[in-house]
Amino acid sequence: MLKLLLATFALVAVSAPASSKFNWNSTKFVYAFGDSYTFVQGTLGYPNFSFVGDVLDLGFTPQQILSDEIIPRNTSSEGSNWIEYLTECFEGSPTLCQKQLWNFAFAGSDIDAALLPRHHDFTTSLVEQVGQWVEYASNVLPHPSDETLTFWWIGINDTGDTLNNATITDFAAFWETEMLSYFDAVQSAFDNGLKQHVFINVPPEDRNPATVGNATASAEMKEHIALFNVALSNHTAAFTARNADATVMTFDAHAVFSKILDDPVKFGFTNITGFCTCADPEGFFWYNSGHPTQAVHKLIAKALKSQLEAAST
Repeated sequence: MLKLLLATFALVAVSAPASSKFNWNSTKFVYAFGDSYTFVQGTLGYPNFSFVGDVLDLGFTPQQILSDEIIPRNTSSEGSNWIEYLTECFEGSPTLCQKQLWNFAFAGSDIDAALLPRHHDFTTSLVEQVGQWVEYASNVLPHPSDETLTFWWIGINDTGDTLNNATITDFAAFWETEMLSYFDAVQSAFDNGLKQHVFINVPPEDRNPATVGNATASAEMKEHIALFNVALSNHTAAFTARNADATVMTFDAHAVFSKILDDPVKFGFTNITGFCTCADPEGFFWYNSGHPTQAVHKLIAKALKSQLEAAST
């Protein structure tokens, strides 16, 4: 299945300075910022939302973050998610993993709470996730530049939360405004030592069970996602140009999801329009109305790992 997936499209564009020493096999520390597709549950996290804290209580001591543990099989799927499969860091203290996973993603997150309403009063936006890392973790958790990789996957909620939003009359301009907040946060992470990055675009959420049956909503979301992904690509390139010593890679989740959804049987899926929020959703692409099953997360991780290995020096 993986060979079929990878043969469908070339490796996504990779930018890196000539002096880059990026090597996935020697990467020891992985950081993540994003939403429910990425979050893992921690013993110090908000239940079913985060690894550590929430916007009402962002702070933690060095001892607390170093004692925080990943609770296994507590993600937005019925089991583990893509970043756990990628790092093979599934449970317990990240310090015990060969690739330490320090995950600041928060389920339900948008990019900036000043631009779109929070899903809950405790939701930590992407901007706030980075602020949390900078203030409380950047001087505590290790991140040597050549052994650290940071993943960014955000926008799934943003593109959905703007459906039927009459206050936004120019969505291309709105995504530009969001990208300014997004990449201000990225720049802050970079300036505080995170030098190697992977940006993941928004998958075709217009095909999820919550939307696919509504032609109007599906078409609107498809347009939002297309505009968002173009803006993300443009700002990723601009960030790369501004930071000559950055290693920047992109992963086309939209293409991966689309390939599977266009030919599901070849990838082991028999149902791509419904969902099964159950212990064993065999054959289902979707675990619930907006989140994929563990089987999809495995395919994402495999495709991403292949790309990272190909980009390694």
